[in-house]
Amino acid sequence: MAAKNQNHQQQSDKTRKRKQVPGAKTEAPDRSATSKKPKVLAAPKPSYHPAKGSTKPFKSPKMKFDKSETDKEKKPMSKRERRINAKELAEARKKKRKRYYTLEHELASLWEKMRCRNIAKEDRSKFVTEALQKMKGKIPEIVGSHISSRVLQTCVKYCSQAERDAVFEELQPHFLTLACNTYAVHLVKKMLDNASKKQLAGFISSLHGHVASLLRHMVGSVVLQHAYDSANATQKQELLLELYSTELQLFKDLVSMKESRLVDVIPKLGLQKGSVLRHMTKVIQPILEKGIVDHSIIHRVLIEYFSIADQSSATDVIQQLTGPLLVRMIHTKDGSRIAMLCVKHGSAKERKKIIKGMKDHIAKIAHDQYGSMVLVCIFSVVDDTKQITKAIIRELQKILKELVLDKIGRRLLLQLLHPNCSRYLSPDDLSSLNLSIPSLSAKGESEASSEVKSSKVDEFSGEEAKDDTKVTVAEGNTNTSSSDNIQLVEGGKKDPFLRRQELLVNSGLAEGLIDICIESAGELLRSNFGKEVIYEVATGGFDGILRPTLDDKLNSLHKAIATLAANSSEESEEEHVLNNFHSSRTIRKLVLDCPTFARTFWKKALKGKSKLWAQGHSSKVICAFLESSDSKVRELAKEELQPLIDGGIIKLPETKQSANES
Repeated sequence: MAAKNQNHQQQSDKTRKRKQVPGAKTEAPDRSATSKKPKVLAAPKPSYHPAKGSTKPFKSPKMKFDKSETDKEKKPMSKRERRINAKELAEARKKKRKRYYTLEHELASLWEKMRCRNIAKEDRSKFVTEALQKMKGKIPEIVGSHISSRVLQTCVKYCSQAERDAVFEELQPHFLTLACNTYAVHLVKKMLDNASKKQLAGFISSLHGHVASLLRHMVGSVVLQHAYDSANATQKQELLLELYSTELQLFKDLVSMKESRLVDVIPKLGLQKGSVLRHMTKVIQPILEKGIVDHSIIHRVLIEYFSIADQSSATDVIQQLTGPLLVRMIHTKDGSRIAMLCVKHGSAKERKKIIKGMKDHIAKIAHDQYGSMVLVCIFSVVDDTKQITKAIIRELQKILKELVLDKIGRRLLLQLLHPNCSRYLSPDDLSSLNLSIPSLSAKGESEASSEVKSSKVDEFSGEEAKDDTKVTVAEGNTNTSSSDNIQLVEGGKKDPFLRRQELLVNSGLAEGLIDICIESAGELLRSNFGKEVIYEVATGGFDGILRPTLDDKLNSLHKAIATLAANSSEESEEEHVLNNFHSSRTIRKLVLDCPTFARTFWKKALKGKSKLWAQGHSSKVICAFLESSDSKVRELAKEELQPLIDGGIIKLPETKQSANES
């Protein structure tokens, strides 16, 4: 019995190990020997409940796993079918491309005709209308091409208002997509330039929720900046507030408010300062990492960020900005203020990077309205005068005469000759020099009063050129006369007078400046801007910065001006310096404020000739000798001028006349 069982087990093992022929059908194992019968699965009952009285026959629903349908869906395509399908797609693309190139060629030929300068207005309108008809309904598709985009720009420029509105309506749903296209961006900007107030408002409202993402895009940021420049104060505020907090981005109704400064918005809406700071950091960091810092909207956001930032956050941003990146920001008002804050609160190493980043750009910066104020701040704050002399002063010496006669460039020279003077710097410029970051300036102001600390926050309001916002400056030294030296700028451990002396006198800048004044004395005196530079140089600068080192040079300048006035008006074709409006007033100021010049001028130019110059603009110069505060100057001219006064030829002001009689 045991042997039979053993033989039966060996036979069953052999059948298991039997090799299967490939392709042969495997038979199901015989389960007849087993006692358990296979269970038959019952079909699912249909969930169909016919309504009472319904005569519609019941249709069984299709099974979920219908074999015929799954085979059709999963059945792979053969190579031949795939080849035929690819060929059909290629032919379709080829036809579409051919139609597109044909349309583009037609538009290009029309464009060549419509953009001619000598074409008649009626003919141009005809070509524009024809081009717009060909593009109708296809504008969003073809505007991404560099040719079609140019054609559309020309059409928008010369078409009628109705045609322009039709183009705007067709593009409106696609503006966000087109704003990030390299070629379409130019058309979007052109549409914004020609948009009505209603269309511009609609475009700005369509940007809601996308401002931060557009700012991070190299092309999209250009469109956003263009919209920001075209917007009014309220619309600008809508764009800015969206960057401050997530709540303002999600809920549009919160945006419409009068407060323009972030420090006022936070308590007004009950926002958490920490949450706002974190959100703004997430927005700003990618922008700085990509180097998208050319736009004024970003500069405004950074100014507001500094107003609430803690020490570590503000220091991190300053470190990221130092270097060539900062040079690209100083062409705007807020950008120059950011640069001044970086100079003021940056370390010595960071200041060195900022100055080094200005290499090869000094001349351009010196002539820029806002960039020149950054150089003014560097002259007032940075103690490393050797680096400033090497990197900045040497570059300025090459264009010194050009700077003297330039409205903006002269401010750099005047800052060294007479720092922070309200005659040469506007109140807005002086307030920019006095800005500071609250969290960083608090280190050295722990003993300051609470009033001063609260006023520091208000320094960041920064009046926009088109905004209705107001500037609030820290009070203390803002009320000054025209002759006072306003010490507003904080920072720097070196004595201000010593710093100025090293930059102006020791560098050789003052000597070159005096030489230019001697060579071009007449031109500078008659110039509306050069007259102020020659006045400050001739008086020796504020606090006598040029004396006694350059006394000989200054005496030569005094003689050059006197010699110019001593020459008769017939010898030169130009208007005489005593008859010219600007030069006569400048010489009068020099007589009143500089006794050394007054004595030289009287002896060389006016002695024995005062009767000839007793009328017209020159009479003011004659009267200045009697109005001088220096007794020696008055006595010098009194003997010759008294007969002219008695004869009624010269009329002194009543106050001066009563003083002389007494």
